Amino acid sequence: MATAAQGPLSLLWGWLWSERFWLPQNVTWADLEGPADGYGYGYPRGRHILSVFPLAAGIFFVRLLFERFIAKPCALHIGIEDSGPYQAQPNAILEKVFVSITKYPDKKRLEGLSKQLDWNVQKIQCWFRHRRNQDKPPTLTKFCESMWRFTFYLCIFCYGIRFLWSSPWFWDIRQCWHNYPFQPLSSGLYYYYIMELAFYWSLMFSQFTDIKRKDFLIMFVHHLVTIGLISFSYINNMVRAGTLIMCLHDVSDFLLEAAKLANYAKYQRLCDTLFVIFSAVFMVTRLGIYPFCFSVLFYSIFANRTQEPYCPAFTLACADLLWTLIGPLLPHTVFLARSDPDSEYPTRLASGFFDSSLRNSPNFMPK
Repeated sequence: MATAAQGPLSLLWGWLWSERFWLPQNVTWADLEGPADGYGYGYPRGRHILSVFPLAAGIFFVRLLFERFIAKPCALHIGIEDSGPYQAQPNAILEKVFVSITKYPDKKRLEGLSKQLDWNVQKIQCWFRHRRNQDKPPTLTKFCESMWRFTFYLCIFCYGIRFLWSSPWFWDIRQCWHNYPFQPLSSGLYYYYIMELAFYWSLMFSQFTDIKRKDFLIMFVHHLVTIGLISFSYINNMVRAGTLIMCLHDVSDFLLEAAKLANYAKYQRLCDTLFVIFSAVFMVTRLGIYPFCFSVLFYSIFANRTQEPYCPAFTLACADLLWTLIGPLLPHTVFLARSDPDSEYPTRLASGFFDSSLRNSPNFMPK
């Protein structure tokens, strides 16, 4: 039985890591096992990915310390109160309806409850509103989470710019494929890639302990796709192109978190300004510079390769570009069905920003 099962698994494993698909002609995985002269890290290898998991746990632990000893005091200093929402008056009948039937009772149900409890309809509506707010996380918690992400995104972006500034492929994108795949892995590039990957693994873990949102599944898939793209590009030594893509993604992320921090602190004018800057940067980098880099990268592949086009680079970059373009549209459909002020994705932010009914609300900015 075990032998029979090993056949399909071996076939699947061989197909997944096919040298014909992942590597140029006349190059094997064994060629990348050898040392690279002058570089202690050699070439990227699959076992390097294993170091991500303890690092992700370490990042998660640092986050807990950061939120408690840095973010929380900052929030209290600017006037964000350490208190939860107003608690609804205990009532067993209304609680049963809220938990088991609906959180948004219609007119007919409100009238029935009014007769049953001898309360007026307005009082029952008020109770349901307070009960719904009771389940929402306090602003202090959302502020601390956003401040952690803002700090990491800003730091990793600054590190990425500093590293790429002295890298030849930052100034000439065609250098991403120069002598590929025999491109040694420098220490700076290794730290940049592994730290990004560990951070997204920590986000994957923390989703189950953070504030629960309606876009939980969407963001879970987003993190999963991101981890897959970073991991495969590392193992196949597409790290030069990968560093450019990660830097382009990071440049708008810390602006989004900064806008959310300003919103939680009720600095509305600063919030609006940061959001406009974020929107402009997001459009320019994700829908302008990134597609341009994409076209240059693959033009250089097709122009310099006489054999078949290089499939894995095309596959990975297409997947990343496709997610960048259609990803924001997914939570937008959720928004049309029912507004969720704590959605994470930028398009939800845009929807709330231009909706006059939400703009004056302190919670229109997504978490």
